[in-house]
Amino acid sequence: MAAVIETTAKPEAHKLRSRGYRRVTAALFVAGVATFGSMYATQAVLPEFSQQFGASPAKAALAMSLTTGMLALTIIPASALSARFGRTRVMTVSALSAAVIGLLVPLAPSLEVLLALRAAQGVALAGVPAVAMAYLAEEVDATSLGRAMGLYIAGTTIGGLLGRVLTASMLDVTTWRWALEVAALVAALSAIALVRLLPASRRFEPQRVTPGRVAKNVANHLRSPVLLALCTVSFLLMGSFVAVFNFLSYRLLSNPFGLTATLTGLVFLFYLAGTFSSPRAGQLSDRYGRAIVLAGSVVVMLAGILLTVPDSLAAVLMGIAVFTMGFFSAHSVASSWVSLAATEHRAEASALYLFSYYLGSSVAGGGAGVFFTMGGWPALTMFVGVLIVCALLLVAWSARDGRKVSAGKGL
Repeated sequence: MAAVIETTAKPEAHKLRSRGYRRVTAALFVAGVATFGSMYATQAVLPEFSQQFGASPAKAALAMSLTTGMLALTIIPASALSARFGRTRVMTVSALSAAVIGLLVPLAPSLEVLLALRAAQGVALAGVPAVAMAYLAEEVDATSLGRAMGLYIAGTTIGGLLGRVLTASMLDVTTWRWALEVAALVAALSAIALVRLLPASRRFEPQRVTPGRVAKNVANHLRSPVLLALCTVSFLLMGSFVAVFNFLSYRLLSNPFGLTATLTGLVFLFYLAGTFSSPRAGQLSDRYGRAIVLAGSVVVMLAGILLTVPDSLAAVLMGIAVFTMGFFSAHSVASSWVSLAATEHRAEASALYLFSYYLGSSVAGGGAGVFFTMGGWPALTMFVGVLIVCALLLVAWSARDGRKVSAGKGL
């Protein structure tokens, strides 16, 4: 008698408007809030670090670039751990450990200790962004992935907004230490909510992970022109975005604007433009093709940064809103594209994209301080403009095959 081989089919992926889809997207929205609230809380108080510790803008910006740099270096190992031990376990451990370190950052007695804690926090944070994209690609139906990814990106905008606005709004009434402590408490509560909301993986299959296998998977992804292009674009655009927001407060606090710290912090409310645009861009990319929407989003970023050049507060504010909307639209489209372009080893593909993303934040975002110190906002704008134009040229070159664009398989 022939042996009967039993196979277990994977559960169906969560489809739009299903209960599972709502729970998954809610949990990942909260994950974005927890992660980015922790990551970007210090950005609004960089001028305070310069004043209290006597640090230059470029040195103060290390509080951001060290965090994102260490996150970039850790993100591929974190994705490999998730392939072995599970997506949800890595995400929850990452969010909780980062929250604990965040509560210690305001207690740092010196800038050097603060920078060390921020570097450690970058390592702890890596697990959420390293895994979130792969988790969504596994658990959500492909026809709804763009919208789901957009909602996750929207959560990251809310987290970044809360972290920045909370700290900045308190600077006129208390010290930067208390401001950072309050932001850390919000991130900790968000991490706890993530643990309670996050559904267990239903379609995940554990894999045996070795350093050699991870390196081989990453090398295979690097041979894909699609993934290589998306990684380069993420480096350029994230570097541009962080460069602008790292030094925007310095500009608005000084002449000719002379805004208070609280009013300067309110500029981060323009993150809400990204909250709106990222899910909308995801919907449009599902319908019209990712390359078209990605190129349009990059053009919007370029228009926004050019609007900030005149010494007009209205022009600067409008430019920042447009720039932010374009950036989060581009990130939403590119990140969902990575998950679709990688048919296997998606965690490593997502981690490779995010490695480039946060490396751009650390290298270009921090390095922009040299341009700002030498030539002020005009020099910074020139630097950011060059990065955006390079990204636009890369998208345009890569998207020349219209059939691939419409199929969503490559640029």
